[in-house]
Amino acid sequence: MSDRILFWHRKDLRISDNIGLAAACQQSSKIVGVFCFDPNICDRDDIAPARIQYLIGCLEELQANYLQAGSQLLILQGEPSEAIPNLAAKLDVKAVFWNWDVEPYAKERDKQVTEALKQNGIAVANYWDSLLHAPGEILTKSNNEPYKVYTPFWKNWLQQQKKQPANKLQNVNGLTEEELKTAKEAGAIDLPSAKELGYEWERDLILEPGEKAALKRLEEFCDRALLEYEMQRNFPAVDGTSRLSAALKFGAIGIRTIWQATINAYDNSQSDETDRSIQTWQQELAWREFYQHCMYFFPELASGPYREQFKDFPWENNEAYFQAWCEGKTGYPIVDAAMRQLNETGWMHNRCRMIVASFLTKDLIIDWKWGEKYFMQKLFDGDLCANNGGWQWSASSGMDPKPLRIFNPASQANKYDSEAEYIRQWLPELSSIETEYLVTGKIPQDECDRCGYFAPIVDHKQQQQKFKTIYKEQKN
Repeated sequence: MSDRILFWHRKDLRISDNIGLAAACQQSSKIVGVFCFDPNICDRDDIAPARIQYLIGCLEELQANYLQAGSQLLILQGEPSEAIPNLAAKLDVKAVFWNWDVEPYAKERDKQVTEALKQNGIAVANYWDSLLHAPGEILTKSNNEPYKVYTPFWKNWLQQQKKQPANKLQNVNGLTEEELKTAKEAGAIDLPSAKELGYEWERDLILEPGEKAALKRLEEFCDRALLEYEMQRNFPAVDGTSRLSAALKFGAIGIRTIWQATINAYDNSQSDETDRSIQTWQQELAWREFYQHCMYFFPELASGPYREQFKDFPWENNEAYFQAWCEGKTGYPIVDAAMRQLNETGWMHNRCRMIVASFLTKDLIIDWKWGEKYFMQKLFDGDLCANNGGWQWSASSGMDPKPLRIFNPASQANKYDSEAEYIRQWLPELSSIETEYLVTGKIPQDECDRCGYFAPIVDHKQQQQKFKTIYKEQKN
């Protein structure tokens, strides 16, 4: 057996600030990377073509970075429980390293891979990389249990010491020509295109994939927008957010690198207003971790609601309403603009995600799981924990101290798109309509007819009362 280590990349598609990869480098100079296209993930019916395109872009750069460091990133396709142990055995590696994942399927998959590797006498080493604090590190002080409410989680989480970014992969030894031939015999393939995987995204991605682009985006955000983040983050017409969600989902950037950027920003801050903006962004990072901790400790969240009254909630699930919501044809401009942005770009502003989620569940009274799945079919930053957590928050079915929350589309538009800039951007056919009508959604019928727009499919006030009545009956 050689002293070579195989590092299995999953949601950590980078060579810097990678805890598991850095640990492997401490034990050996012979490091080879591997990524496996898992049919249990790639063949699901909730995979967004844009997300596959982003993934491919990350892998292209990761392969180039491995070559520059002196090694290779091998590509496999198949059941990880067979493909990873088979490759490890054929290459005669001493160990396979990887970083943990909180998702239910990933935990079961990793268990199977571990058992298969150990049967072959190959060591396994695992690390927590995607979180600043691993599950179990942030527990209630009263009874040492996982938090079910965000605010006390955040307060505890913030007080804990954060790790520094991990060292970068460099100057390692890869496979010889003969070993590369062996790897191909063991199933290593060329990196496939999204189309070869059965997915096709015909538009350009609105954000460049990969580690280099993510680091550049972080730097630009800290220089340009972070200082005004608290004021600008809720306005969808403004580029006021980091847009690092996809990079975090695929691990194109390390969470410790991002956290260090917030600390550096604090050091350079010269006002209380800036301090508040930085902490607001830190709170968003904590929300991400809260949802991941929740998924780890309460895996049932992946398939259903947390709150009892929602386990048999009488959703109306009107198919025509759902289709109108998907296509951005509800007659509510702020909702339709957001859905147009999602369908055309594979991304949606977070404020709008809350607006359309509330509208689907509280106005159309459609099961939140329908919306959750549609988002995953479209978003290039689609992540189970964040998406599920956001949808259950909006539907009032998740972990939330204020369970019944209903957004009024007109109030939201008036507050966060008061000049209808966002609405006009994504609904250009309404560009000549008066701002008041666009914000309130009360567009005169003759104007709707002229523009080819839609009358509202439901009355918000009526539906709001209807939902409250159903919710009260379920609660009792």
